[in-house]
Amino acid sequence: MPQQKTKRIKTTVTVNGETREVEIEVPDIEAAWGDPQNMRRLGKRIPRVEGADKVTGRAKYTYDIQLPGMLYGKILRSPYPHARIRSIDASQAEKLPGVKAVITDLTREVKYVGEEVAAVAAVSEQVARDALKLIKVEYEPLPFVVTPETAREPSAPRVHGGQNVSGGNPRERGDVDSAFRRSDVVVHEATYSVPARSHCCLEPHGLVCQWQGDKLIAWASTQGIFSVRDELAGALGIPASNVRVICEHMGGGFGSKFGARAEGVICARLAKVAGAPVKLMLEREEEQLATGYGPGVTAKVKIAATRDGQLIAWESESYGSGGVGGGSGIPLPYIYPVPNVRTRHYDVATNIGASAALRAPGHPQASFIMESAMDDLAHKLGMDPLEFRLKNDPNPVRQAEYRLGAERIGWHRRNRVAGQAPGVVKRGLGVASAVWGGGGGAGSRPTVRIDPDGSVEVRLGTQDLGTGTRTYVAAIVAEELGLDVRQVKALIGDTDYGYSGASGGSTTTASVAPAVKMAAMAARERLVAMVSQHLQVNPADIVLADGKVTARGSSEKSLTWKQACALLGKEGIEVQGEWNANLQGSGVAGCQFAEVEVDTETGKVRVVKIVAIQDCGLVLNRLAVESQIYGGVTQGLAMALFEQRLFDEQTGRMLNANLEEYKLPGSLDMPDIEAIVYDNPTGKVSGMGEPPVIPTAAAIGNAVFNAIGKRIHSLPITPAKVLEALGKV
Repeated sequence: MPQQKTKRIKTTVTVNGETREVEIEVPDIEAAWGDPQNMRRLGKRIPRVEGADKVTGRAKYTYDIQLPGMLYGKILRSPYPHARIRSIDASQAEKLPGVKAVITDLTREVKYVGEEVAAVAAVSEQVARDALKLIKVEYEPLPFVVTPETAREPSAPRVHGGQNVSGGNPRERGDVDSAFRRSDVVVHEATYSVPARSHCCLEPHGLVCQWQGDKLIAWASTQGIFSVRDELAGALGIPASNVRVICEHMGGGFGSKFGARAEGVICARLAKVAGAPVKLMLEREEEQLATGYGPGVTAKVKIAATRDGQLIAWESESYGSGGVGGGSGIPLPYIYPVPNVRTRHYDVATNIGASAALRAPGHPQASFIMESAMDDLAHKLGMDPLEFRLKNDPNPVRQAEYRLGAERIGWHRRNRVAGQAPGVVKRGLGVASAVWGGGGGAGSRPTVRIDPDGSVEVRLGTQDLGTGTRTYVAAIVAEELGLDVRQVKALIGDTDYGYSGASGGSTTTASVAPAVKMAAMAARERLVAMVSQHLQVNPADIVLADGKVTARGSSEKSLTWKQACALLGKEGIEVQGEWNANLQGSGVAGCQFAEVEVDTETGKVRVVKIVAIQDCGLVLNRLAVESQIYGGVTQGLAMALFEQRLFDEQTGRMLNANLEEYKLPGSLDMPDIEAIVYDNPTGKVSGMGEPPVIPTAAAIGNAVFNAIGKRIHSLPITPAKVLEALGKV
């Protein structure tokens, strides 16, 4: 048996009340998560440590913050999609009783309905709203365009002065033209489109800002407290060290809450002018107009495979719109390796607010386009769509997931010929898959502290946007120290804690968890060093489990957790962890199978069941992973059947800027969701919050095709589109 590596460390020990520093030899433990079979906490279904606080209302969200003398901020927004501001007269608003601050220098030209023009702070929300009505703004309306189709026309108004269409640089490999000309290939051509979608966070964007001299405290609903800190400091011209940002709990972000944004800077400025704390939380219409959305995209596709079903060529020309911003790119072709590829993607500027990242940016759009084309080509080839995918996707994990999903959904029940199901209400099955990175990076610096009374605390400036970060942080430390999860207090969401990056892109777990693991290992190492001195045993023989610290093979040499911690002296143990690349992995996969019912008389689509399979490497909290799958499927269902931002081309206004006309699924729209966590024994952690949303809409679209034999080329799949495809309207 090879001799275990050791190293020497300096530590302090307390003997008979006297504390002194000693140098001891301890095992040189390599960074590894260990065998999942031996884990007592990680990998299990762990209830959220903050769950009771949330269901009882004790959890404090930004919306819940109340401070003495707090004022309420409101923003005056442009009614025009494009205009110059000639003048602003706020004198009447300033005279209104209860108004404490007015700001009018936000911009001189607006480029979308809802852009910020002025702001007020007052003693109540109603007084603030009344004050906005008293601000007189003289606008010079300018030409505008709000739809990508119109914006692409040569005569369309220019959003930024130059051309509305940018990009289009070709990406090419292989010999595309020769591949399409081959005599043994089947070619499919079609156009597919996905509309822009809103984030619809349960908690709206907003902050509470309070100045204490030249220092600012901001409570923010955000995915990145340090991003907010740095943006506020830059905009206000103060050192970042003078800004503290707190986000103890938040109600969702989905990519739209990475920074301070305009409302954050406005809130801080209002608080400074008023000399009082200000709460500025956006309303639902503002959420729809000014906080971003996932870009829409339309793609003209040409795809070819040999007659035996081997993909050989792909060509696409796609157009996406990020409004006054950009960033509408999509990864085409998606998932399946194609040897001959030519793609062009164009960004189209329009006079609507700038887009923002939305859960798995670009991937749900790419999935719908690619997976629809795959099914359509399989139909032309006369192949089972699942067999077509198995032939063209060499990834062994997805191969196994496909077969598992097919078994769980009952793939053998699918219509062999699309549209041949009997009866008025037709059933169909569809499949689609997803890929995502899920890897992490350096930067997180958590601190683990063990006090002499046995209390354990881990502090880190990350944030939990609903994914369960707080719980797995506590669970990692508990696993390492042999404690129950609830014996570890996880403190997150404050820039006064150690730095951590923004939470998004499914990077949080792979960035945070390794650093927490390293901190917990270091804390354990120091505790073991002291206990081994006290028990006079080899440190390698110390076992931490079930709230006890014992020497292996000697029941007499045992301490309770509190007895062991009492050896630490007054200072206790406090160590900081750093990210370790050996503990994180990347590259996660998943697939989903959908079963639908389509009423061919009304056009209504009902999703009966979704089987969603997802891997993410080492599972830290199985319950949280399942929760992310349920949430992703729900958003994918909304994308498939409900969501669409509608604009009036004559006025530039959004027609459904609320949660009544902007449709989302309700409880009666939800299918049976079977969430399957596919254990892929990489021994490393990866993020997986993004991928469950990616394939849902595509799987539903393919199931509808299997049911009625007609392709709905654009989302959402509405009754009107179904009836039109069936030739009934």
